[in-house]
Amino acid sequence: MSLFSDNIRALRTKHNISQEKVATSLMITRGRYVKYEDGTSEAPYDILKKIAQHYHISIDLLLSVDIRKIDVANLLKLENNRLILPIQVDQMGENRIEVVTQKVKAGYLNGYGDPEYIEQLQQISLPFLGVGKYRGFPVEGDSMPPHQDGDIIVGRYIEQLGEVSGGKTYIIITRTEGMVYKRLNTNKQNTLMVSSDNYFYPPYEVKASDILEIWEYQCSIARSDKKTNELESTSVKNMFFELKKDLSEVKKSMGLST
Repeated sequence: MSLFSDNIRALRTKHNISQEKVATSLMITRGRYVKYEDGTSEAPYDILKKIAQHYHISIDLLLSVDIRKIDVANLLKLENNRLILPIQVDQMGENRIEVVTQKVKAGYLNGYGDPEYIEQLQQISLPFLGVGKYRGFPVEGDSMPPHQDGDIIVGRYIEQLGEVSGGKTYIIITRTEGMVYKRLNTNKQNTLMVSSDNYFYPPYEVKASDILEIWEYQCSIARSDKKTNELESTSVKNMFFELKKDLSEVKKSMGLST
């Protein structure tokens, strides 16, 4: 038996429909479907997609999460059968915001699609944010002043990459870079050009195919009351440091001593 076979049996039982009816909707024989449900045969991608569409649930959940342990009705369904995000609400029905702390940050790339992982995250409530799906992410480094190590950026989930706008800042979750917080310069067809507000760090491109999630900045929770001008001074120092470094390299290329 496999998690997938357990899941499709549980879904069929929950909807109180026969194996014959499911097989018919998938346009396959009952005998072929039975093999998927009892785990003696693996379903190819085209059948996986049909099953996911039949139950209005993502392939990710069918293959990686025991749906018998979660409330499927309490999930946010995204269009085109993409990943389903869990929605946490309090006793008053208000949307709860999960916070990805530094302690659990390392596991987010593996757990972002797992409702059980998301449900274990710490939660806060910020009623002034209004309608939307929000999540908090930790700031790391000095690339986006005035935000500092230990601050939390609260972002609103963006469903379509075309919804992002130049000049705004985003938490971007990618397969290769992990979790980054950057300002969007341009949104091309297949790439995003992003930059840091600290000029010490150069802009770079992020491939659309590498993006797992993107969250638009809504507010921040800061732990420091450091003055803004101090932060600006730090950025200026970084700029002079970079200039000094560039001049040093120019002198070396000209054979001059430094």
